[in-house]
Amino acid sequence: MKGKFLISAVTIINEGRAFVGSVLINNGLISMVIEGIHHPNTIDGAGDAEIIDGHGKWLLPGVIDDQVHFREPGLTHKADLFTESRAAVAGGVTSFMEMPNTVPNTLTQELLEQKYRLAREKSLANYSFYMGASNDNLTEIVKTDPRTVCGVKVFMGASTGNMLVDNPQTLEGIFKHSPTLVAVHCEDEETIRTNTAMFREKYGENIPVSAHPLIRSREACYKSSKLAVELAVKHNTRLHILHLSTADELALLSNKPANAGKRITAEACVHHLWFSDKDYSRLGTHIKWNPAIKSVSDREALLAALLDGRIDVVATDHAPHTFAEKSNSYFNCPSGGPLVQHSLVAMLEMSREEKLSPAMVAEKMCHAPARIFGVDRRGFIRQGYHADLVLVDPESPWTVSSENILYKCGWSPFEGQTFHSKITHTFVGGHLAWRNNNFDESHMGERLLFNR
Repeated sequence: MKGKFLISAVTIINEGRAFVGSVLINNGLISMVIEGIHHPNTIDGAGDAEIIDGHGKWLLPGVIDDQVHFREPGLTHKADLFTESRAAVAGGVTSFMEMPNTVPNTLTQELLEQKYRLAREKSLANYSFYMGASNDNLTEIVKTDPRTVCGVKVFMGASTGNMLVDNPQTLEGIFKHSPTLVAVHCEDEETIRTNTAMFREKYGENIPVSAHPLIRSREACYKSSKLAVELAVKHNTRLHILHLSTADELALLSNKPANAGKRITAEACVHHLWFSDKDYSRLGTHIKWNPAIKSVSDREALLAALLDGRIDVVATDHAPHTFAEKSNSYFNCPSGGPLVQHSLVAMLEMSREEKLSPAMVAEKMCHAPARIFGVDRRGFIRQGYHADLVLVDPESPWTVSSENILYKCGWSPFEGQTFHSKITHTFVGGHLAWRNNNFDESHMGERLLFNR
Protein backbone atom coordinates (compact mmCIF):
# COMPACT_ATOMS: atom_id res chain seq x y z
CA MET A 1 0.00 0.00 0.00
CA LYS A 2 0.98 3.67 -0.28
CA GLY A 3 1.92 4.52 3.23
CA LYS A 4 4.69 5.81 5.41
CA PHE A 5 7.98 3.93 5.47
CA LEU A 6 11.39 4.46 7.01
CA ILE A 7 14.23 2.58 5.37
CA SER A 8 16.85 2.69 8.09
CA ALA A 9 20.62 2.16 8.32
CA VAL A 10 20.95 1.37 4.63
CA THR A 11 23.82 2.09 2.22
CA ILE A 12 22.42 4.77 -0.09
CA ILE A 13 23.94 4.75 -3.58
CA ASN A 14 23.06 8.05 -5.20
CA GLU A 15 24.67 10.82 -7.25
CA GLY A 16 28.19 9.40 -7.17
CA ARG A 17 28.23 8.59 -3.46
CA ALA A 18 27.68 5.60 -1.21
CA PHE A 19 26.85 6.43 2.41
CA VAL A 20 24.91 4.92 5.29
CA GLY A 21 21.68 6.68 6.13
CA SER A 22 17.91 6.48 6.27
CA VAL A 23 15.13 7.52 3.89
CA LEU A 24 11.63 8.49 5.01
CA ILE A 25 8.78 7.95 2.54
CA ASN A 26 5.45 9.64 3.05
CA ASN A 27 2.45 10.15 0.76
CA GLY A 28 4.31 8.84 -2.28
CA LEU A 29 7.32 11.14 -1.93
CA ILE A 30 10.75 11.05 -0.36
CA SER A 31 10.20 13.32 2.62
CA MET A 32 13.65 13.04 4.20
CA VAL A 33 17.14 11.71 3.40
CA ILE A 34 19.23 11.44 6.58
CA GLU A 35 22.94 10.71 6.57
CA GLY A 36 24.39 8.56 9.35
CA ILE A 37 22.89 5.95 11.65
CA HIS A 38 20.00 7.22 13.76
CA HIS A 39 17.53 5.33 15.90
CA PRO A 40 14.09 5.59 14.24
CA ASN A 41 12.64 7.14 17.41
CA THR A 42 14.99 10.11 17.02
CA ILE A 43 13.90 10.95 13.45
CA ASP A 44 11.25 13.68 13.31
CA GLY A 45 8.06 12.53 11.61
CA ALA A 46 9.02 8.85 11.54
CA GLY A 47 7.06 7.79 14.62
CA ASP A 48 4.20 6.10 12.76
CA ALA A 49 6.24 4.82 9.81
CA GLU A 50 6.73 1.15 8.99
CA ILE A 51 10.42 0.50 9.53
CA ILE A 52 12.36 -1.49 6.95
CA ASP A 53 15.75 -2.56 8.24
CA GLY A 54 18.38 -1.73 5.63
CA HIS A 55 21.44 -3.16 7.41
CA GLY A 56 23.71 -4.81 4.86
CA LYS A 57 21.57 -3.65 1.93
CA TRP A 58 21.88 -1.00 -0.78
CA LEU A 59 19.24 1.56 -1.68
CA LEU A 60 19.21 2.86 -5.26
CA PRO A 61 16.79 5.02 -7.22
CA GLY A 62 14.36 3.02 -9.31
CA VAL A 63 15.70 2.14 -12.75
CA ILE A 64 14.31 4.14 -15.69
CA ASP A 65 14.41 1.89 -18.77
CA ASP A 66 14.18 4.08 -21.87
CA GLN A 67 13.58 1.23 -24.34
CA VAL A 68 11.14 -1.65 -23.93
CA HIS A 69 8.64 -3.52 -26.08
CA PHE A 70 5.73 -4.74 -23.94
CA ARG A 71 3.76 -5.91 -27.01
CA GLU A 72 0.35 -4.47 -26.16
CA PRO A 73 -1.82 -4.02 -28.15
CA GLY A 74 -1.83 -6.71 -30.80
CA LEU A 75 1.00 -9.05 -29.78
CA THR A 76 -0.16 -10.09 -26.33
CA HIS A 77 0.58 -13.79 -26.85
CA LYS A 78 4.22 -12.72 -26.30
CA ALA A 79 3.81 -10.17 -23.48
CA ASP A 80 1.49 -7.49 -22.17
CA LEU A 81 1.59 -4.38 -20.03
CA PHE A 82 0.53 -6.21 -16.87
CA THR A 83 2.96 -9.14 -17.04
CA GLU A 84 5.99 -7.19 -18.20
CA SER A 85 5.51 -4.27 -15.81
CA ARG A 86 5.38 -6.81 -12.96
CA ALA A 87 8.62 -8.40 -14.18
CA ALA A 88 10.14 -4.93 -14.44
CA VAL A 89 9.19 -4.01 -10.87
CA ALA A 90 10.56 -7.32 -9.54
CA GLY A 91 13.81 -6.38 -11.27
CA GLY A 92 13.98 -2.87 -9.82
CA VAL A 93 12.73 -1.09 -12.95
CA THR A 94 10.20 1.46 -11.71
CA SER A 95 9.67 3.42 -14.96
CA PHE A 96 9.71 2.39 -18.61
CA MET A 97 9.41 4.01 -22.04
CA GLU A 98 7.72 1.70 -24.52
CA MET A 99 8.15 1.44 -28.27
CA PRO A 100 5.55 2.01 -31.00
CA ASN A 101 5.90 -1.18 -33.10
CA THR A 102 2.82 -2.77 -31.57
CA VAL A 103 -0.22 -3.78 -33.66
CA PRO A 104 -1.45 -1.40 -34.86
CA ASN A 105 1.73 0.66 -35.03
CA THR A 106 1.50 3.76 -32.83
CA LEU A 107 1.42 6.28 -35.68
CA THR A 108 -1.40 8.61 -34.60
CA GLN A 109 -2.00 10.62 -31.46
CA GLU A 110 -5.24 8.71 -30.91
CA LEU A 111 -3.46 5.33 -30.94
CA LEU A 112 -0.79 6.76 -28.64
CA GLU A 113 -3.37 7.84 -26.06
CA GLN A 114 -5.03 4.43 -26.25
CA LYS A 115 -1.79 2.91 -24.98
CA TYR A 116 -1.67 5.38 -22.10
CA ARG A 117 -5.21 4.40 -21.14
CA LEU A 118 -4.26 0.72 -21.14
CA ALA A 119 -1.22 1.38 -18.96
CA ARG A 120 -3.23 3.39 -16.46
CA GLU A 121 -5.31 0.27 -15.84
CA LYS A 122 -2.58 -2.41 -16.06
CA SER A 123 0.94 -1.17 -15.36
CA LEU A 124 2.50 -1.69 -11.95
CA ALA A 125 5.42 0.52 -13.05
CA ASN A 126 5.45 4.15 -14.20
CA TYR A 127 5.15 4.49 -17.96
CA SER A 128 5.62 6.54 -21.08
CA PHE A 129 5.16 5.66 -24.75
CA TYR A 130 7.00 6.83 -27.83
CA MET A 131 5.16 8.29 -30.78
CA GLY A 132 6.03 6.25 -33.86
CA ALA A 133 7.34 7.62 -37.15
CA SER A 134 6.64 6.40 -40.67
CA ASN A 135 7.25 7.79 -44.13
CA ASP A 136 3.89 9.56 -44.10
CA ASN A 137 2.81 10.67 -40.60
CA LEU A 138 4.76 13.89 -40.00
CA THR A 139 1.51 15.78 -39.40
CA GLU A 140 0.83 13.47 -36.43
CA ILE A 141 4.42 13.65 -35.13
CA VAL A 142 4.38 17.43 -34.81
CA LYS A 143 1.33 17.21 -32.49
CA THR A 144 3.33 15.26 -29.89
CA ASP A 145 3.30 16.93 -26.47
CA PRO A 146 6.88 17.08 -25.07
CA ARG A 147 5.54 17.42 -21.52
CA THR A 148 3.66 14.13 -21.56
CA VAL A 149 5.42 11.95 -24.19
CA CYS A 150 8.99 10.67 -23.88
CA GLY A 151 9.92 11.04 -27.54
CA VAL A 152 9.47 10.15 -31.20
CA LYS A 153 10.86 6.80 -32.34
CA VAL A 154 12.40 6.49 -35.80
CA PHE A 155 13.41 3.12 -37.25
CA MET A 156 16.27 4.00 -39.61
CA GLY A 157 16.57 0.33 -40.49
CA ALA A 158 14.35 -2.72 -40.95
CA SER A 159 11.31 -2.91 -38.71
CA THR A 160 7.78 -4.24 -38.58
CA GLY A 161 4.70 -2.94 -40.37
CA ASN A 162 4.87 0.60 -41.72
CA MET A 163 7.69 1.83 -39.49
CA LEU A 164 10.82 1.82 -41.66
CA VAL A 165 11.58 5.47 -42.36
CA ASP A 166 13.79 5.55 -45.45
CA ASN A 167 12.44 8.57 -47.33
CA PRO A 168 15.17 11.28 -47.17
CA GLN A 169 12.66 14.15 -47.20
CA THR A 170 10.64 12.53 -44.41
CA LEU A 171 13.77 12.10 -42.31
CA GLU A 172 14.66 15.74 -42.86
CA GLY A 173 11.17 16.76 -41.81
CA ILE A 174 11.20 14.66 -38.64
CA PHE A 175 14.63 15.91 -37.54
CA LYS A 176 13.66 19.49 -38.33
CA HIS A 177 10.16 19.61 -36.88
CA SER A 178 9.89 17.03 -34.09
CA PRO A 179 8.73 18.90 -30.97
CA THR A 180 10.53 16.46 -28.69
CA LEU A 181 13.47 14.08 -28.47
CA VAL A 182 14.04 11.82 -31.50
CA ALA A 183 15.15 8.28 -30.59
CA VAL A 184 16.60 6.23 -33.43
CA HIS A 185 17.23 2.59 -34.27
CA CYS A 186 20.16 2.82 -36.66
CA GLU A 187 20.86 0.06 -39.20
CA ASP A 188 21.12 0.72 -42.92
CA GLU A 189 18.53 -1.34 -44.75
CA GLU A 190 20.32 -1.41 -48.12
CA THR A 191 23.49 -2.79 -46.52
CA ILE A 192 21.50 -5.47 -44.69
CA ARG A 193 19.73 -6.54 -47.88
CA THR A 194 23.03 -6.83 -49.75
CA ASN A 195 24.57 -8.89 -46.95
CA THR A 196 21.50 -11.10 -46.69
CA ALA A 197 21.61 -11.89 -50.41
CA MET A 198 25.30 -12.77 -50.16
CA PHE A 199 24.79 -15.17 -47.25
CA ARG A 200 21.67 -16.65 -48.84
CA GLU A 201 23.68 -17.46 -51.94
CA LYS A 202 26.24 -19.26 -49.78
CA TYR A 203 23.94 -21.07 -47.31
CA GLY A 204 20.47 -21.02 -48.85
CA GLU A 205 17.84 -21.00 -46.10
CA ASN A 206 20.19 -22.61 -43.58
CA ILE A 207 22.15 -19.53 -42.55
CA PRO A 208 23.82 -20.05 -39.15
CA VAL A 209 22.85 -17.55 -36.46
CA SER A 210 26.56 -16.76 -36.04
CA ALA A 211 26.24 -14.89 -39.36
CA HIS A 212 23.75 -12.44 -37.82
CA PRO A 213 26.40 -9.82 -36.88
CA LEU A 214 27.84 -10.12 -40.38
CA ILE A 215 24.46 -9.62 -42.05
CA ARG A 216 23.39 -6.81 -39.73
CA SER A 217 26.94 -5.62 -39.88
CA ARG A 218 29.00 -2.91 -38.21
CA GLU A 219 28.98 -1.08 -41.56
CA ALA A 220 25.16 -1.07 -41.55
CA CYS A 221 25.13 0.34 -38.03
CA TYR A 222 27.78 2.99 -38.62
CA LYS A 223 26.30 4.24 -41.91
CA SER A 224 22.87 4.75 -40.34
CA SER A 225 24.16 6.27 -37.08
CA LYS A 226 26.36 8.67 -39.04
CA LEU A 227 23.34 9.84 -41.05
CA ALA A 228 21.33 10.36 -37.86
CA VAL A 229 24.11 12.44 -36.30
CA GLU A 230 24.50 14.53 -39.48
CA LEU A 231 20.76 15.26 -39.55
CA ALA A 232 20.75 16.13 -35.85
CA VAL A 233 23.68 18.52 -36.22
CA LYS A 234 22.07 20.13 -39.26
CA HIS A 235 18.72 20.74 -37.52
CA ASN A 236 19.94 21.00 -33.90
CA THR A 237 17.71 18.01 -33.10
CA ARG A 238 17.64 16.49 -29.64
CA LEU A 239 18.82 13.01 -30.75
CA HIS A 240 19.09 9.82 -28.71
CA ILE A 241 20.77 6.85 -30.43
CA LEU A 242 19.46 3.56 -29.12
CA HIS A 243 21.28 0.24 -28.54
CA LEU A 244 24.74 0.96 -29.92
CA SER A 245 26.53 -2.28 -30.76
CA THR A 246 29.86 -1.39 -32.42
CA ALA A 247 33.13 0.28 -31.55
CA ASP A 248 32.94 2.17 -34.86
CA GLU A 249 29.89 4.23 -33.88
CA LEU A 250 31.55 5.58 -30.75
CA ALA A 251 33.62 8.02 -32.83
CA LEU A 252 30.36 9.85 -33.57
CA LEU A 253 29.75 10.68 -29.90
CA SER A 254 30.88 13.26 -27.37
CA ASN A 255 31.88 12.51 -23.78
CA LYS A 256 30.24 15.67 -22.45
CA PRO A 257 28.21 15.02 -19.27
CA ALA A 258 24.69 13.68 -19.74
CA ASN A 259 22.45 16.61 -18.94
CA ALA A 260 19.78 18.73 -20.54
CA GLY A 261 22.35 20.58 -22.64
CA LYS A 262 23.78 17.55 -24.44
CA ARG A 263 22.05 17.44 -27.81
CA ILE A 264 23.20 13.97 -28.98
CA THR A 265 23.09 11.16 -26.44
CA ALA A 266 23.44 7.40 -26.72
CA GLU A 267 22.39 4.16 -25.10
CA ALA A 268 23.94 0.73 -24.65
CA CYS A 269 21.84 -2.31 -23.83
CA VAL A 270 22.59 -4.96 -21.24
CA HIS A 271 22.87 -7.77 -23.80
CA HIS A 272 25.52 -5.90 -25.82
CA LEU A 273 27.51 -5.34 -22.62
CA TRP A 274 27.13 -8.94 -21.40
CA PHE A 275 27.20 -11.28 -24.41
CA SER A 276 29.46 -11.47 -27.48
CA ASP A 277 29.49 -13.37 -30.77
CA LYS A 278 31.20 -16.24 -28.93
CA ASP A 279 27.87 -16.92 -27.21
CA TYR A 280 25.97 -17.76 -30.42
CA SER A 281 27.33 -21.32 -30.29
CA ARG A 282 25.81 -21.76 -26.83
CA LEU A 283 22.59 -19.72 -27.02
CA GLY A 284 21.85 -19.62 -30.75
CA THR A 285 18.78 -17.68 -31.86
CA HIS A 286 17.88 -16.90 -28.25
CA ILE A 287 20.39 -14.05 -28.38
CA LYS A 288 19.38 -12.91 -31.85
CA TRP A 289 18.76 -9.18 -31.43
CA ASN A 290 18.69 -6.20 -33.79
CA PRO A 291 21.26 -4.69 -33.79
CA ALA A 292 23.20 -7.92 -33.49
CA ILE A 293 25.44 -8.85 -30.60
CA LYS A 294 28.94 -8.43 -32.03
CA SER A 295 32.55 -9.15 -31.06
CA VAL A 296 34.34 -9.21 -27.73
CA SER A 297 36.27 -6.10 -28.79
CA ASP A 298 32.99 -4.29 -29.55
CA ARG A 299 31.68 -5.26 -26.13
CA GLU A 300 34.84 -3.96 -24.45
CA ALA A 301 34.66 -0.71 -26.43
CA LEU A 302 31.03 -0.18 -25.37
CA LEU A 303 31.98 -0.63 -21.73
CA ALA A 304 34.87 1.83 -22.09
CA ALA A 305 32.50 4.37 -23.69
CA LEU A 306 30.05 3.84 -20.85
CA LEU A 307 32.77 4.72 -18.37
CA ASP A 308 34.11 7.77 -20.21
CA GLY A 309 30.71 9.33 -20.94
CA ARG A 310 30.29 8.75 -24.66
CA ILE A 311 27.47 6.34 -23.82
CA ASP A 312 24.99 7.93 -21.44
CA VAL A 313 22.38 5.29 -20.63
CA VAL A 314 22.06 1.55 -20.05
CA ALA A 315 18.67 0.08 -21.02
CA THR A 316 17.29 -3.29 -22.10
CA ASP A 317 15.44 -3.20 -25.42
CA HIS A 318 13.27 -5.79 -23.66
CA ALA A 319 11.53 -7.45 -26.61
CA PRO A 320 10.00 -10.81 -25.72
CA HIS A 321 8.93 -13.54 -28.11
CA THR A 322 7.63 -16.99 -27.23
CA PHE A 323 10.15 -19.78 -26.78
CA ALA A 324 8.67 -21.54 -29.82
CA GLU A 325 9.15 -18.42 -31.97
CA LYS A 326 12.75 -18.04 -30.81
CA SER A 327 13.50 -21.72 -31.48
CA ASN A 328 12.95 -21.40 -35.22
CA SER A 329 15.61 -21.30 -37.93
CA TYR A 330 17.47 -18.07 -38.67
CA PHE A 331 15.04 -16.48 -41.13
CA ASN A 332 11.97 -17.67 -39.20
CA CYS A 333 13.16 -16.51 -35.80
CA PRO A 334 12.21 -12.97 -34.72
CA SER A 335 14.86 -10.75 -33.15
CA GLY A 336 14.66 -9.69 -29.52
CA GLY A 337 14.47 -11.17 -26.05
CA PRO A 338 13.26 -10.48 -22.50
CA LEU A 339 15.50 -8.56 -20.07
CA VAL A 340 13.73 -6.15 -17.66
CA GLN A 341 13.61 -8.54 -14.71
CA HIS A 342 17.36 -9.12 -14.86
CA SER A 343 18.90 -5.86 -16.11
CA LEU A 344 19.78 -4.29 -12.75
CA VAL A 345 21.14 -7.49 -11.20
CA ALA A 346 23.18 -8.14 -14.37
CA MET A 347 24.76 -4.68 -14.16
CA LEU A 348 25.39 -5.14 -10.42
CA GLU A 349 27.08 -8.43 -11.26
CA MET A 350 29.36 -6.54 -13.65
CA SER A 351 30.01 -4.14 -10.79
CA ARG A 352 30.94 -7.07 -8.56
CA GLU A 353 33.46 -8.04 -11.24
CA GLU A 354 34.83 -4.47 -10.96
CA LYS A 355 33.93 -3.51 -14.52
CA LEU A 356 32.11 -0.45 -13.17
CA SER A 357 31.10 0.85 -9.73
CA PRO A 358 27.65 0.57 -8.13
CA ALA A 359 27.49 4.38 -8.33
CA MET A 360 28.09 4.16 -12.08
CA VAL A 361 25.26 1.62 -12.37
CA ALA A 362 22.96 4.14 -10.68
CA GLU A 363 24.26 6.91 -12.94
CA LYS A 364 23.63 5.05 -16.20
CA MET A 365 20.36 3.32 -15.30
CA CYS A 366 18.68 5.93 -13.07
CA HIS A 367 20.21 9.42 -13.05
CA ALA A 368 21.19 9.81 -16.71
CA PRO A 369 17.83 8.69 -18.17
CA ALA A 370 16.11 11.16 -15.83
CA ARG A 371 18.43 13.98 -16.89
CA ILE A 372 18.52 13.50 -20.63
CA PHE A 373 14.78 12.88 -20.99
CA GLY A 374 13.94 15.56 -18.41
CA VAL A 375 11.86 13.15 -16.31
CA ASP A 376 10.00 15.09 -13.64
CA ARG A 377 11.25 14.33 -10.08
CA ARG A 378 12.40 10.75 -10.60
CA GLY A 379 15.72 8.97 -10.97
CA PHE A 380 17.36 10.37 -7.81
CA ILE A 381 17.10 9.89 -4.05
CA ARG A 382 16.21 13.49 -3.19
CA GLN A 383 13.78 15.11 -0.80
CA GLY A 384 10.55 15.98 -2.60
CA TYR A 385 11.10 13.46 -5.39
CA HIS A 386 8.74 10.57 -6.14
CA ALA A 387 9.66 7.59 -3.97
CA ASP A 388 10.80 5.26 -6.78
CA LEU A 389 13.33 3.19 -4.85
CA VAL A 390 14.98 -0.22 -4.98
CA LEU A 391 16.38 -2.11 -2.01
CA VAL A 392 19.08 -4.61 -2.96
CA ASP A 393 20.76 -7.34 -0.93
CA PRO A 394 24.24 -7.48 -2.55
CA GLU A 395 25.08 -10.81 -0.88
CA SER A 396 22.08 -13.00 -1.66
CA PRO A 397 22.97 -15.36 -4.54
CA TRP A 398 20.19 -16.82 -6.66
CA THR A 399 19.99 -18.58 -10.00
CA VAL A 400 17.66 -17.68 -12.86
CA SER A 401 15.32 -20.58 -13.60
CA SER A 402 11.94 -21.25 -15.15
CA GLU A 403 10.46 -21.20 -11.63
CA ASN A 404 11.40 -17.55 -10.97
CA ILE A 405 11.13 -16.02 -14.46
CA LEU A 406 8.16 -13.62 -14.51
CA TYR A 407 8.00 -12.75 -18.23
CA LYS A 408 4.88 -13.92 -20.01
CA CYS A 409 7.10 -15.71 -22.53
CA GLY A 410 8.55 -17.79 -19.67
CA TRP A 411 12.21 -17.86 -20.72
CA SER A 412 15.37 -15.78 -20.40
CA PRO A 413 18.81 -15.79 -22.04
CA PHE A 414 20.12 -15.62 -18.45
CA GLU A 415 18.56 -18.95 -17.45
CA GLY A 416 21.13 -20.87 -15.39
CA GLN A 417 23.05 -17.68 -14.52
CA THR A 418 23.72 -17.05 -10.83
CA PHE A 419 23.50 -13.44 -9.68
CA HIS A 420 24.84 -12.40 -6.29
CA SER A 421 22.51 -9.41 -5.82
CA LYS A 422 18.79 -9.75 -5.17
CA ILE A 423 16.02 -7.15 -5.36
CA THR A 424 14.17 -7.42 -2.05
CA HIS A 425 11.88 -4.35 -2.18
CA THR A 426 10.71 -2.03 -4.96
CA PHE A 427 8.79 1.18 -4.27
CA VAL A 428 6.88 2.78 -7.16
CA GLY A 429 5.76 6.27 -6.24
CA GLY A 430 5.85 5.35 -2.56
CA HIS A 431 3.83 2.18 -3.11
CA LEU A 432 5.68 -0.94 -1.93
CA ALA A 433 4.93 -2.95 -5.05
CA TRP A 434 7.46 -5.77 -4.53
CA ARG A 435 8.49 -7.14 -1.14
CA ASN A 436 10.42 -10.37 -0.64
CA ASN A 437 9.12 -12.09 -3.80
CA ASN A 438 5.54 -10.88 -3.38
CA PHE A 439 3.60 -8.25 -5.33
CA ASP A 440 1.13 -5.70 -4.02
CA GLU A 441 -1.01 -4.72 -7.02
CA SER A 442 -3.36 -2.38 -5.14
CA HIS A 443 -1.85 0.71 -6.85
CA MET A 444 -0.79 1.13 -10.46
CA GLY A 445 2.14 3.23 -11.70
CA GLU A 446 1.82 6.78 -13.01
CA ARG A 447 2.32 8.47 -16.36
CA LEU A 448 5.77 10.04 -16.56
CA LEU A 449 5.97 13.79 -17.05
CA PHE A 450 8.91 15.66 -18.58
CA ASN A 451 10.43 19.05 -17.82
CA ARG A 452 11.26 20.41 -21.27
